[in-house]
Parts: sequence; structure tokens; C-alpha cells
Amino acid sequence: MMTMTKLKERSLLGLKDLSRGEIESILDRAAYWAAREEKLIPVLNSRFVANMFFENSTRTRFSFEMAEKRLGAQVLNFAAAASSVEKGESIYDTVKTLESMGIDAGVIRLKPVGVLQELAGKISVPLINAGDGNNEHPTQGLLDLFTMKRRFGTLQGLTVSIIGDISHSRVARSDLWALQKFGAEVKFCAPPNMQAPELDAPYVSMDEALKSDVVMMLRVQLERHETGMLKSAEEYRAQYGLTEERAAKLSRHTLIMHPAPVNRNVEIDDSVVECEQSAIFTQMSNGVPVRMAVMERALL
Repeated sequence: MMTMTKLKERSLLGLKDLSRGEIESILDRAAYWAAREEKLIPVLNSRFVANMFFENSTRTRFSFEMAEKRLGAQVLNFAAAASSVEKGESIYDTVKTLESMGIDAGVIRLKPVGVLQELAGKISVPLINAGDGNNEHPTQGLLDLFTMKRRFGTLQGLTVSIIGDISHSRVARSDLWALQKFGAEVKFCAPPNMQAPELDAPYVSMDEALKSDVVMMLRVQLERHETGMLKSAEEYRAQYGLTEERAAKLSRHTLIMHPAPVNRNVEIDDSVVECEQSAIFTQMSNGVPVRMAVMERALL
């Protein structure tokens, strides 16, 4: 059985407590996988991985599945909506059941914050965080850094503006904590009721935020705004959206990013999503080699 120290080294629960060296190692390995032309490199052909999504996802789940299958792993996909969780079974019991059946690693997305950390202390296989509440989304953070590094060559000294719903964003947190380890300057821009004052980054105006090497637009999480924080999509676009007019004023070297899914014509205009400066679909592409590196780290 794997020791707790080794298990901790192979799990990926977040980037806040991951060293710069560990992050660099994952990014370097992702670059290796990105350069491989073969679709299938079966280094994990004797491993079983369970993708356990207790919260809906399309891009993250398929990206993990593509990464796992490219490495030759046997993949079990679990969706909470069609599971015993609906019947009242706890998340722990579900994960423990799959562990008991012989999985070698688990990829987990869930809504409650803190549950994943508790699970990691009770489960004896590596766990990969695919997003937990508004806490972290480490593989998204890694693919974002990977995308920036490939574009600019280095992360040191980059200015990165993260614009939008900071308070609900696990992406903003993972990106902030990881980028700061590399000497990047992170700025936030958000409506007052979407800010997260506990995070260590300054808030700037929209005009100031657009004067950066990277402009990261966050999805307005309409499903989380049950208390009427968002007056209207049109008003949000007018004040904080990356409109065609604002995009035209960006420096030519500025990279436009977005973790997706995109609310087109809300946080970013339709015509800007696939413009020359946009890396939105490049991010999605980069997610596969990054997750291949994470799965390899967990299982080899």
C-alpha cells in the first residue's frame, strides 16, 4: 500500500500549497506530451481511473478522459445525477466503494469546499481535484500557466488581469496562487459584489485591467447568482465585458484567455472569442497534455 507521504506527492488537491518546482515539473512533462504525435501512448495500460463528477462538467470531464485514454488507462465515468448519491449515499461512501473495487486513482469534482481534503485523508489512492466549490481548480490553473508560458516564453514579470466573478471563481484562486510563485503580477477587476477581498491581489479599473500581457475573462456563473447579484447580462457586458470595441484597444501582444464555457456576448463578445489574439480554444487543447502529465504523476 502507498505511504501517506507518497500518496500526498501523487495527489493534486490544489496549487496553493504546491511548490514552484513541482509546478514546473508538471509543465515540463506536459510540454513533452504536447510534442508527441501519437494519439495513444499506453504507459498506463494496467491502471484503472474513476472520473467522479458530483458537479456537472463537460470540458473538464472530457479533457481528463481524453488524457487518460491517450495514456492507455481503463476509465470509469461516474455521474452523480445517475448515481446512488441521489438516493442519499454520502460522497465518502461512493468514493470508498470505487476504491474498494480496485481503482488506482480518482478524479473528483464536487461543490462543497473542504470535502476533498477530508477524502484525501481517508482514501488510499491518489486523488485529483477537478474543481471543488469556489476553492481551487488546479488543472485549469496549470493549463493556463502552460498556455501563457508557451506564448511568452516565461511567466516571470508577466502582468495578468483576471476580470469578472472573482468571488465564485476557483480558477481565479488557482491562477493567482500559481502565478505569484513565478513572479507574475496579478490584478483583479470585478463588480463590488463579485470581489473576494481575502485574496492577495489589487483591484483595478476595467481600463487599467486591459493594459496587461494577459487578459483572463471569467465566466459569469449565472447558476450561482440566486441572490440577484447580477442585474442583467446586458449591464454586465457594458461595464465588464470584453466587447469588440475594448478588444480593439488592446496591445497587439496581449493574450485573451477564458476558462470556458463562454457566455458569448456577456463576458466576451462573440467576434472576440476566436479572434487572432484569443487563446481560448488553445487553452482547451493544452488541457489534454497537462492532464496527461498530472495522471502520469499520480500513477507512475
